[in-house]
Amino acid sequence: MEKKKLSKLLLVSLIIGVAYLVYSIVYWTGTAGSGSDAAEQIGTGIATALVMPHLICTALAVLFNALGLFMKKRGFALTGAILYTVALVLFPMYFMFVIIEMILSYIGFAKMKKD
Repeated sequence: MEKKKLSKLLLVSLIIGVAYLVYSIVYWTGTAGSGSDAAEQIGTGIATALVMPHLICTALAVLFNALGLFMKKRGFALTGAILYTVALVLFPMYFMFVIIEMILSYIGFAKMKKD
């Protein structure tokens, strides 16, 4: 029985994705109640509501990326790559945070052997 290796591309994508999620959680929880007046707090709430679908999609992408990496399943790797793409479309201003993970996941999926 041949032992499959972990995909280095998916591993790098996973590490960057987890780092971005940790950064986002720290950033958005730090700004959530930091406004000095009501207008700032309302603005922060609106910004958080706008970015939340992007962050949820990115979290799901990281989850599927990890499943594809550790279970060595192409379908999970592709799902993670597609979710990174959806996260990019949901909040294009943060494209620089998910574009590398997206590209690495697609290439990692393409290089995985078919079952």
